Amino acid sequence: QLQVEESGGGLVQAGGSLRLSCVASGRTFSRYATGWFRQGPGKEREFVAHISWSGGSTKYADSVKGRFTIARGDAKNTLFLEMSSLKPEDTAVYYCKAYNWREIYWGQGTRVTVSS
Repeated sequence: QLQVEESGGGLVQAGGSLRLSCVASGRTFSRYATGWFRQGPGKEREFVAHISWSGGSTKYADSVKGRFTIARGDAKNTLFLEMSSLKPEDTAVYYCKAYNWREIYWGQGTRVTVSS
């Protein structure tokens, strides 16, 4: 079974940058598509970014396009989300998701707070 754990969240000023990491254990991400989602205060969980199982295809929410970059690590057990030009509205708990046609795994989340 796959376990995923996020890290890298914290407090940052508007305009700043953060790098989130998601590490897989038990298995690697090689057979899973992976993505980042977030849930802001009082909001529903929403899609942020996706990368295909091969790593060859990425997709972003319009709200983060051009500011966030999703990438896989060379070891195939790490997923990153590079966030720049952060805005207060990016404040949320960020979750890593790994999934294929029959399995879905979520991490516990890492909190990002962007101050104005």
